Amino acid sequence: MRDSDETLFKPIDVFNIEYASDMTISDDGLRVYFVRNRMDINIDRQVKNIWSLHTQTKILLPVTSGIHADFSPALSPDQKKLAFISTRSGKPQIFIKWLDTGEIAMISHLNEAPSHLSWSPDNRFIAFNMFVPSQPNRPVKIVGKPKGATWADEAVVIDELIYRQDGAGYTRSGFEHIFMLATHGGNAQQLTKGDYDHNGEVSWAPNAKSIYFSAQRFDNLVLAPIRSEIYRLDLDSRSIIAMTDRNGPDNHPQVSPNGQYLAYLGFDDKGMNYDNSLLYVKSLKDGKVAVLAQDLDRNVSDIKWGVRNKGLYIQYDDKGSTSVAFQPLRGKRKLITNNIGNDYLGRPYSGGNFDVAHDGTLVFTQSDPQVPAEIGIVKKGKHYVLTQLNQDALSGKTLAKLDNIQVKSSHDGLAIQGWILYPPHFDSSKKYPLILEIHGGPAAAYGPHFSAEDQLYAAAGYVVLYMNPRGSTSYGAEFAQKIHHAYPSYDYDDLMTGVDALIAKGFIDEKRLFVTGGSGGGVLTAWIIGHTKRFAAAVVAKPVINWFSFVLTADHYPFFAKYWFDDKPWNNSAEYMKRSPISYVGNMETPTMLFTGEEDHRTPISESEQLYQALKLKQVDTVMVRIPNASHSITARPSNLITKVAYILWWFEKYGGTERADPNTHSAKK
Repeated sequence: MRDSDETLFKPIDVFNIEYASDMTISDDGLRVYFVRNRMDINIDRQVKNIWSLHTQTKILLPVTSGIHADFSPALSPDQKKLAFISTRSGKPQIFIKWLDTGEIAMISHLNEAPSHLSWSPDNRFIAFNMFVPSQPNRPVKIVGKPKGATWADEAVVIDELIYRQDGAGYTRSGFEHIFMLATHGGNAQQLTKGDYDHNGEVSWAPNAKSIYFSAQRFDNLVLAPIRSEIYRLDLDSRSIIAMTDRNGPDNHPQVSPNGQYLAYLGFDDKGMNYDNSLLYVKSLKDGKVAVLAQDLDRNVSDIKWGVRNKGLYIQYDDKGSTSVAFQPLRGKRKLITNNIGNDYLGRPYSGGNFDVAHDGTLVFTQSDPQVPAEIGIVKKGKHYVLTQLNQDALSGKTLAKLDNIQVKSSHDGLAIQGWILYPPHFDSSKKYPLILEIHGGPAAAYGPHFSAEDQLYAAAGYVVLYMNPRGSTSYGAEFAQKIHHAYPSYDYDDLMTGVDALIAKGFIDEKRLFVTGGSGGGVLTAWIIGHTKRFAAAVVAKPVINWFSFVLTADHYPFFAKYWFDDKPWNNSAEYMKRSPISYVGNMETPTMLFTGEEDHRTPISESEQLYQALKLKQVDTVMVRIPNASHSITARPSNLITKVAYILWWFEKYGGTERADPNTHSAKK
């Protein structure tokens, strides 16, 4: 690290970064409303406010302000009002801003947080989702407590299938239901009842007399944890009719503007570790269902109808990048852009969001390896970026540059894609340490997007390699299913092939190879050090170490037991242990750091503790870094992102990595 180079990206610079997300565009295509995210260094939180952007003049104006969270903007059909959710009153409530007068009013007084706002076509109501708590289960009444005595809190009885969630901890009894609130305020009406969850967005019929939604209105979810159906609710009678019926998820309902078609996403559940969501269109006149874009072999993640009812705009990931295309009801699909970028700040995951105006103007989050998400636009075939939210924060920085790498796996010749991030002032005649950084999931994908963490590793003097091994998404269903009941396995060979290909380029110091990854990447990092000694040090972040214990302690255990293994752990313990990194501790000699959040319920901290204690028994140098009050999303707070990077670089430096000399970057080497 160069002491005097002030242009290098430093961890403290994370607090200067902004990014765009969650947008909606006016019907005429002239104004975009979006969430502008920034990091507040004093409260160590993201602050979210809504801004407007004129697509022709590029003038930015604040719609909301304050040190709180304003999000989920929803423009009314008459274009005169903007609804949004805000924490400005102390807890999330629904607000409306009148765009002609600038007035803002809180129209809800809810006991729980609302989500998924949706305007009725006549502008009179907003539908939304909200949790409805149930009465606590207290089958035993303890008697005899003297008046004024202080006793322990009452026992908590748990009998729900899902009783804790990562990021929320132990959950209360209750279910998600759909509500409706008049836009002039008042009391919210609960539209759905029963012990069922109603999740995701609502789509209104054009006549505002019914709504469509996705729900799990059936029992025995342990046998079908991902199953859901599309339903129609008549607002007058409150009757509910199922519009789909199959074994598999059906979600994301979208009624066409003319009310003749219902589009939705889903797939037939074949018990695989992964399946692409397909695009279905059902005629509401005769009930016939067509599957569109069957040739795509990509997961469709978002859909929006074109105003003329002739087709839908669809979003999907393709080879690490995210695209939007127009898929007509009949005819050939047309790609509009493949430059959508995710608003994930830490690591370079694919994804993002978009919206489309009546004239076909498309706006979307756009990022590249050196810039977090901005607002991009495609209008009349021309593509350009509308915002420069990070010009002040990053224009003076010398950031790492990115290259694509393609390799053939040493296992079977399978084509594997990856990316190389070169440190600033890179000189190919020199030797550099390498960090192999592995994505989580495993059904996820990295791509050519901004990553604060990887940029910081590169700024510290490392070449960074990240890849999409088999099992990653965005390369087709077959590619993702290659780890079905075989994870980890040959994805290890894919990653090692990438390392070997980079070493062959001549600028990597083979004695200074380092590896890290989080969640699914933590699994593979632990697997790697159990199968090779070539890495000088490793950081295993929020991993699964023992599949037997993981399936019986993770929050979504019905899913993991059903789709990642062919039987319950007690019926096939040998297979669970064969795929568990803990089984290969006997081979582990690599100095290893375990890094995990103390409130992680997705990959519980007990997983990290197992490997930590096993390596201590083996007398392998190991440390465990625990992040207080952090869930699986360790880096949700900016300071935790900085902490993660600082500790990883400290550990790698200890075993031959680059020195940390800049006090604004990391503690000085002693």
